[in-house]
Parts: sequence; structure tokens; C-alpha cells
Amino acid sequence: MAAKGTSGFWAVVARLILRNRILILGIIAAITIFFGSQWKHMRFSFTEANLLPDSHEVNRIYNDFLERFGEEGNLIVLAVKDSSLFSEKNFYQWNLLSKKFLAIPEVSLVLSTDNLLEIKKDTIQKKFITKKLLDSTWQSQTQIQQFEKKLFEQLPFYENLLYNKETKTLRTIVYMDKDLVNTAVRKEFVFNDLIPEIENFEKETGLDVHVSGMPYVRTLNAQNIVDEMGVFILAALGVTSLIFFFFFRSIRATFISMCIVIIGVMWAFGILGLLRYEITVLTAIIPPLIIVIGIPNCIFLINKYQQEVKKHGNQAKSLQRVISKIGNATLMTNATTAAGFATFIITESKLLKEFGLVASINIIAIFTLSLLIIPIVYSFMAVPKNKHLKHLNKKWINKFVQWMERTVRHNRIAIYTTSIALLVASIIGIYMIRVSGSLIEDMPKGEAFFEDIRFFEQEFNGIMPIEIVIDTKKKNGVMKLATLNRMDKLGNLIEEIPELSKPLSAVNGVKFIKQAYYNGNPKYFQLPRSQESSFIMPWAKNTGGDTNMLSSYVDSTGQIARMTTFLKDTETKRMEEIEKELQTAIDKFFPSERYQVHMTGKALLFLKGTKYLIKNLIISLGLAIGLIALFMAYMFRSARMIVVSLIPNLLPLLITAGLMGFIGVPIKPSTILVFSIAFGISVDDTIHFLAKYRQELQANHWRIRKSVYAALRETGVSMFYTSIVLFFGFSVFVISTFGGTVALGALVSATLLFAMLANLVLLPALLISLERAIANKKVMMRNPKRILIPKEDKEEA
Repeated sequence: MAAKGTSGFWAVVARLILRNRILILGIIAAITIFFGSQWKHMRFSFTEANLLPDSHEVNRIYNDFLERFGEEGNLIVLAVKDSSLFSEKNFYQWNLLSKKFLAIPEVSLVLSTDNLLEIKKDTIQKKFITKKLLDSTWQSQTQIQQFEKKLFEQLPFYENLLYNKETKTLRTIVYMDKDLVNTAVRKEFVFNDLIPEIENFEKETGLDVHVSGMPYVRTLNAQNIVDEMGVFILAALGVTSLIFFFFFRSIRATFISMCIVIIGVMWAFGILGLLRYEITVLTAIIPPLIIVIGIPNCIFLINKYQQEVKKHGNQAKSLQRVISKIGNATLMTNATTAAGFATFIITESKLLKEFGLVASINIIAIFTLSLLIIPIVYSFMAVPKNKHLKHLNKKWINKFVQWMERTVRHNRIAIYTTSIALLVASIIGIYMIRVSGSLIEDMPKGEAFFEDIRFFEQEFNGIMPIEIVIDTKKKNGVMKLATLNRMDKLGNLIEEIPELSKPLSAVNGVKFIKQAYYNGNPKYFQLPRSQESSFIMPWAKNTGGDTNMLSSYVDSTGQIARMTTFLKDTETKRMEEIEKELQTAIDKFFPSERYQVHMTGKALLFLKGTKYLIKNLIISLGLAIGLIALFMAYMFRSARMIVVSLIPNLLPLLITAGLMGFIGVPIKPSTILVFSIAFGISVDDTIHFLAKYRQELQANHWRIRKSVYAALRETGVSMFYTSIVLFFGFSVFVISTFGGTVALGALVSATLLFAMLANLVLLPALLISLERAIANKKVMMRNPKRILIPKEDKEEA
């Protein structure tokens, strides 16, 4: 009764589809138009991906910092490493460039040679005053040489801030408006103002300008994502259509399939717009992902239709059977794939939640489109001719299936030996895997802006900010000499760490004031001693706001200070060591009963986010495995069968993980996705094979060996076709300039290839070798509603 109920349900679905063809096509067209209207709401991300939930303690500390001191990533740096910069013409153009930037509304401040200040002592009014180093834009060569000498030899305040004393590299710092840096205005500023002005300067002077800073890097990075999304879609369409045509040798079958996945892509964009989700490096891969996953649906449905036509030549019956006989199996395979992506929803990361939700919705959508459009479109077309069915008798594919059958029949010991050897090697490789929390590792290394990042790392020791926030718990406590001395000790320790830059803080400003008190003598660029402060600090108090050069490093109450240093791109293990070293120093210099000190900043935020993400993705992978295990239990009600069905899908994941260890691919947000995605897709082959195997058990009166070989012959071709499409489909991501996307494409492709071989060779071998252990006729025959392929299919074996 239950078996008839299941097949009866799909028979009803088939009749509904074929009797309401025009209505269904009209509904699909209307939905497509609706989703097309939502494209205007698509937005591209203007902020870095926040991998931590908003409620996380690390995020809370960082948001408190932003509220107090404003956006930290709002500066763009320009640098020239060329002695000819100090010629009359070039120096004039360099200063003029700063003036042009300052005139742009999106820029709040420019720090450059054009407006550098020095602190002078006013002996009459007993206060400090600020004075520009340069009085005019145009300087004679003699004046420029005097300026250069004074800057490099007498103003240590600006060392590593504006110049590198050893290499004579000079830079200008452009501060974007903090309220605009995370908006669409940033893109307009970078492409319409910043880059054109820099190019004009380079043309006028012949000098090479290096540019970096988070607003600049993020803008160019986001543009690369946009550019690559179109390339991925075209590449995925091209590769899958070529492979599809190679298998089917039918232009119309290829055209129908391409139309289906194109509609699926339109829906994917529409869903992104409808949900108002930003397009990130993850959501950008959803449209090509839908193409790659949608084509196997078309292969199963069209292949089934052509098999039915070849068998009896009745088009109406063939179309009805396409829906009623494999609709349930195809639904289950798509549901498991969607479940693999949907497990990301349980993570607390907004980035992954959005990716998982949109991907899983679109996978079910592309299945629905395939199931509806293929039978309807073919119902309006003539019955396929013999030339369209020739691919069903290809000798090479038949030889491949025969090879699989021979291997399973005669070489099971070799299969197990190879599998165990790969497992052992994989475990060794897994112990070699490293974790990466680098903010720039996945950025396109061939781009000029990435080379500039490396330049600034070499010249100024990094671009990724680490912020140390010091709460003195007292109003005006920051300017107490005891606090400044503690900050100076911490600053000295930071300077000793090779991966960190010289820190910036209120300490620098106080040192500059002492130097000014001693008539600008650079050897007095140091904190005042206790006896000196008694006569220097009253001068500073009389000054008011005239020398407020580091106001952004102390809050308005004078109670809380910040120290900013910049981190080079560093291995995660070393980053953790640096964090621990800094925390030890903080605990030593700032006793908890008097100070409350936190470390934050984008570098640490990304490191913590990566570790948090890996933990959550391992949980989501475990959930995906659990869901699949439940589904296998639903099919077979046998613990042994659950284990047997999971082995061919877990082994490829272990092999891929081991491969990552051997070739040096780190665990990071982009590569950890591989396992959940690949597992959700590869288990489809297991379901198709076991569904057919279960049906063959009934047709062959519980003869396991005969059932295994029959299922292998029946499903082997479609499993091979779909796996090849998926392999080459995911391979298109290797053309990306983003290291993470390349790794994602290559590793998923490799995993799916391993999974295909495991499902076609290892799984049948296990079923035969363990036939006595897993044989349970009563359980397998009970509740026949679990049969995914109706009983009538036995005729095809």
C-alpha cells in the first residue's frame, strides 16, 4: 500500500504537470519577471566580512572601540621610494597632489610634506605653538634639501609614520571621512578621484606611486569579486554545456538545459535582491554553483526520458515515467545537497548564514525548474530520433561500466588495500595542516595592489591594525606620567617584535613636546622625567588645542587611550604567539586593579573569527553527516547499512584533508567550506546507487550480488556523467584570482572525483563483502514507502 502510495503520488504530480503545461510555464515566467525586478536591490559589500556573531565578546570590544574612536580603517597611504622625489618639480607635484586630495569632500584630513607641523616653544607666553615646516607650495632645491635633512634627522615623531629613515621612502596619508568609508561613496572616490589623480602625478613625474590602506584595498578587492562573478557564470555555462553536448550529442537537449540553469541564475540574483543580502566573496559563487549543480538534474531527467523512448517509443508514457519514476530520487538527492549547504545556517556567522540560506533555497529551486520544464518542453517537441539516442550505446562508456563491474567482482582485496593505504596517508597529511587567519591571504596575488601591500609591509611593517585600548579608570588619567611611562614600556616591547610596526599613541605627542621644550633637539624625543614634567607640563596646559596632534588617540575625557600598531601578514601560529606575548606584557605593565586593557583591531578580529568559523563549520559538517545518516536509516533501518553508506563519502573528505596537508593548503574560511559542500553533493551518488540497489533486491528475490551488479550497470552511467560535469564545473573556480576561491574549486573537484570512484567501486565492494552482515530481508522489505525508485523500474535492469 505504501509503495503504491509513493508511486501514486508522483503519478499524480506527473499528470498535474503534463495537463497544465501552459499554466506552469506562465507561472515560471511570472516568477522570473518578479525576481528580475528584485535585481535592483542587489548590493555589493563595502565592509570586511565579519566572521563573528554580533553578540561575541571580541565583537563587542571592537564595536565599543569604534564607538569611542571611530572607524580605524579609514586611511589610504601613498608612498614613493625614489630620491628624485626631492627635485623641485617632483616635490612641487607631490605637495600639489596632497592639496588636491584635501579639496575632495570625501577626505577629512591629509598628512603629508605639504602640511607637516613642528612644535615650537613660545618663551614669551610660556606655551607651545605649532608651525608648518613649509611656508609655500613651491620650494627651491636648497630649501627642499634643508627640509629633507630636517625631516629625516630632526623629527623622529614622523619616523615610520611618514618616512622610512633607512630607505628614504616618503609617504602621504589620506584620511577618508569615517561616515563615508563603508558606503558606496568610497568606490566613487577611489575610482573617480584617487586613482586618476595618482595616475596624473605618475605621468607628470615619471615616479612610481605605491598605494594601500583598507579603503583602497577593499574597493579594488570588491571590484574583482564583481568582475569575476560574470566570468564564473560564463565559464560555468561554457564548460557544462560543452560536456553536456559531448555526452548527449544533442543541440536541443543542451539548449534546454542551458535555459533552465540560466533561469536558475536569474532566480538566484533575484533571491539575493529580495532578501537584501550583500554580494560577498561567498554569495558571489552561488550563481555559477547553481549552474554546476543544476546540470546533473538535467542529465538524470533527459537521460531517463531518452531511455524510455528507446524502450517503447511512446512519448506520453516516457514523459510521465520521467516524473513518476525518478522524481522522488532526484528530490532526495537535491534535498541532501541543499541540507549540506543549509547546515551553514546554524553557525552564528552572518556571512555563512546568508550563504547557506540562499544556496539551499536555490538548489531546491533549480530542481523544481528541471522537473517542470524538461517534461513540458519535450512534450511540445517531436519524439527523439535514433541519432539522439546513440549516446546510450557508446562503447567507451559501456567499457567503463564493465571495468567497474570487473574490478568489484575480482579485485575487492586491491580496493580495500588501496583504500586503507589512502586512509593512512590522509591521516598523516591531516596532522600537517595549518590554520590561516590572514586577512590578505586570499587576495589576488597577481594584482598591483597586492604587491603594494607587500611593499608597505617591507617599508613600514604592515597594514593590518592592532589596537590596544587602555582605560585608566580616572578622568585625565592618560596624561599622568605613570600611565605614559607604562605605555612607553609597552611601546618599546612592541618595537622589538619584528612583525609589528612602531606604535602610535599619546606618548609620541608628549615626547614631541619635550623635544620642543629643548629647542627641537632630537635627542630629547623622550618622555619627561618626573622633575621635568613639573615645568614642561604647565607649558603644555597653556597651549590649549594648538598642539592637539594626537587627539584621536585619547578620548574626550582623557580617561581612555589607544595604542595603534600594524601587523605584517603572518602565520596564524605566530599571530597567536604575538597576541600572548602582548597580553603578558599588558598584564605586567598595567595592573588590573588600576587599568582595564583590551586588544582589538581588524587583524585580531579576523584571527578570532577564523578560529570561531572553523569550530562552527566542523559542527555543521557533523550535522550534515548526521542528517545523511538519518536519511539512510529512513531507507534501510539498519545501523550496518548506515556505516556502509557513509564510508564512501567520508573517505574522500579525509583524502582531501590529507592532500591539503601535503601540498600546504591551510584551513581557512574558504577551504573549510569544501567539506560540507562536497559531502552534500557526493552523497547524491550514494543515494542513487542504494535506491536502485534496494529496488533490485526486491526484483532479484534478495540475491545481493546480482542486485549490486544490476544497480551498478543501471546507475553507473548517470553517476559518471554527473560527476564529470560537477568535476569540470567546480574546476572553473580555479581561474579566479582569489586564492580561497581557487582552493575551493580545486578541492571540491578533487573530492567529488574521489567520491565518484568510492561510490562506483568501494561501495559495491562493501555491499558484496558484507552481504551476510548487512543482509536483513525483514527490515529491508518492511515499509516499502522508502523505495525511492518505483518497483516498475525492475524492467530496466
